[in-house]
Amino acid sequence: MIYRTYQDLSLSALGFGAMRLPVVNGEDGKIDEKAAMEMVDYAMAHGINYYDTAWGYHNGTSELVMGKALSRYPRDKFFLADKFPGYDLGNMDKVEEIFEKQLEKCGVEYFDFYLFHNVCELNIDAYLDPRYGIFDYLVQQKKAGRIRHLGFSAHGSYDVMKRFLDAYGKEMEFCQIQLNYLDWDFQDAKNKVALLEEYHLPVWVMEPLRGGRLASLEASYEARLKALRPEETIPAWAFRFLQSLPQVKMILSGMSNLDQLKANIATFEEDKPLTDPEKDELLGIAGEMTKKKILPCTACHYCVSHCPQELDIPALLALYNEHSFTEGGFIAPMALRAIPKEKWPSACVGCGSCEAVCPQQIKIPEAMADFTRRLG
Repeated sequence: MIYRTYQDLSLSALGFGAMRLPVVNGEDGKIDEKAAMEMVDYAMAHGINYYDTAWGYHNGTSELVMGKALSRYPRDKFFLADKFPGYDLGNMDKVEEIFEKQLEKCGVEYFDFYLFHNVCELNIDAYLDPRYGIFDYLVQQKKAGRIRHLGFSAHGSYDVMKRFLDAYGKEMEFCQIQLNYLDWDFQDAKNKVALLEEYHLPVWVMEPLRGGRLASLEASYEARLKALRPEETIPAWAFRFLQSLPQVKMILSGMSNLDQLKANIATFEEDKPLTDPEKDELLGIAGEMTKKKILPCTACHYCVSHCPQELDIPALLALYNEHSFTEGGFIAPMALRAIPKEKWPSACVGCGSCEAVCPQQIKIPEAMADFTRRLG
């Protein structure tokens, strides 16, 4: 196992994500405890020392199972990360109640790492609202030693992250973002990493394989990568890309079975960052993958000035591209919930005024109708 230095700690470069543990009969809330225990034992034996869980993972059972699995080891042999569930606005006034319950569920007296969970368009105003006292309470717990390192995770845009950092950046020690070679440009991860550099914050990575989408590629893409590194597996390319970024200190992977865990640990036995030509080839493949499914909006905003509904069409098309490429997911619905319904894609009247001025000749009304259909 390779390690990364973070402050005075030595962290395994691969972290054990507990969002996709093995389950019984496909039921997300019923973790296969025996299989999960076996995975934790193998991870510990092979050098993984960072374990990440959360309030909502596996319908609330992830914390319980991970706490039980890790309780069999000395507390100083692992680092445990948990998160305040601000993805649910109903939790905003319950920070003390939830934090105490999390410690109880995990069977620990402190968290090594604790995060504001999923800072995004939907919850940024609530996270910044002093009435809830979330920030003050968590800083207080840090001073009391019940949180050793405080950070945040974000699925929101660059602008949302900037608002959060402008308010709380001085107390943040790390940030966890969705980062992989496909989202380097597609979700603007490159600029998010640059933003975190401005605040001197190291990067924690989630979705390194984009939910498994980067674990296998089209045959033509795989052939191009095999020509460069014949011995490398396709999932390993995604990890090697992240090993090439000096800002990255932790790469979390949610592994659903022992075979996935073993394969990932084998990759992290060596630090083999990509060369510049290899990185260019990989990013080129990512660009080709997204171009096949997304609309070429350049955000020129000509359409906006001609829309009788005054819709933010470029923003909606960006969400449509994400939702279309991912074939669903929570990011687009989450972002839409932060804006009034009269500004949703369903508000499009299909007049075609936007399409008439679009330099890219995008069939915008058709895209808005399809987006509405996909959202159900």
